[in-house]
Amino acid sequence: MTNGDIDQRYIPRVRSAPPHRSPGWALTAGVWALVFMLVWSVARSTQPTPLHDPKAEPRVAVPRGDLASEELAVIDIFREASPAVVYVTNIELGRDFFGFNVFEIPRGAGTGFIYDRDGHIVTNVHVIQGASRLTVTLADESQWPARVVGYEADKDLAVLKIDAPPDRLKPIKVGTSHDLQVGQTVLAIGNPFGFDHTLTVGVVSALGREIEAITGRKIRDVVQTDAAINPGNSGGPLLDSAGRLIGINTQIASPSGVSSGIGFAVPVDIINEIVPDIIRYGSWRRPGLGVVLFPDWVARRLRIPGLLIDSVADGGGAAQSGLRGSVLDASGRIRRVGDIILKIDESEVNTLHELKDALESHNVDDEVSVTFVRDDETRVELVKLQYVN
Repeated sequence: MTNGDIDQRYIPRVRSAPPHRSPGWALTAGVWALVFMLVWSVARSTQPTPLHDPKAEPRVAVPRGDLASEELAVIDIFREASPAVVYVTNIELGRDFFGFNVFEIPRGAGTGFIYDRDGHIVTNVHVIQGASRLTVTLADESQWPARVVGYEADKDLAVLKIDAPPDRLKPIKVGTSHDLQVGQTVLAIGNPFGFDHTLTVGVVSALGREIEAITGRKIRDVVQTDAAINPGNSGGPLLDSAGRLIGINTQIASPSGVSSGIGFAVPVDIINEIVPDIIRYGSWRRPGLGVVLFPDWVARRLRIPGLLIDSVADGGGAAQSGLRGSVLDASGRIRRVGDIILKIDESEVNTLHELKDALESHNVDDEVSVTFVRDDETRVELVKLQYVN
């Protein structure tokens, strides 16, 4: 055996070194173990609990205690006043499109309140508008046919009459509105959306507001409230904290047609002035001059400022003061222009609405200063006011 030949049997066997593992391997394994445990824990926690529990029992009620004095006061007011609140249903007649059959259609509904034991019910004109038949439902759920006694559309007030026995009628307590203050508590009772006798509570938000009646005329000095007033509340009473009537809920300010926190009520002082006249005469006898005026558009077409007198009532205040009406020919055309009214006292009047506003601040038999034009000459006369329908 030469030196170049090495017997492999005498060469020591050297074990191969184990593979090199960095310290990060153990850290990675630990992280994965931690992730596994976390996922397992979350999965276990999200398992639904049993749906039914055979040991379930009623909760123990916590004693309520005495009601607050404010709550008791509101409850008493509602109990006292709600029997005076009624539900008004408006029915109109319709005709079959393909035939001649006439049938009744529910046009709408609203609220009203009992004014006296004679069966007079006060509501809004727009509640009864267009009705061929009206029904009043009392708090005892009895229903009675109603007749229209009269109305004053400029104030959105109407009076109905039902022939219910006096012992079923509980008139509402009447208060005053001239002494109201912003911040006073108010309560509204009505039938919004046809629900029976709903109560809302708020405050007087503002006084002396103006709203527009269905005639287009402004109703002045209305009461603004944040007590919720919704469709169906119209015609219902607005009460003060003594349970007295202080207004009739009439309108809301809302683009969506439901309460937005601004409601309006015609004040009770106006109701108490107008309703007795409607009951006595069928209409409100307001103070007037004793003249018949042409419609506003006639004066505008003739380019006449102010109000043009058509005729003067014999024996009236205007006639006694020498005011003169127009002269018409046989075809109804104006042959001679009558007096043109410009002012009542210091208030300019260019429309019939403005004239009514100027005169309503006065009483019958008061004298007002009337400024008018005759034959291009401005004159002033005192005119004694009288009743007009």
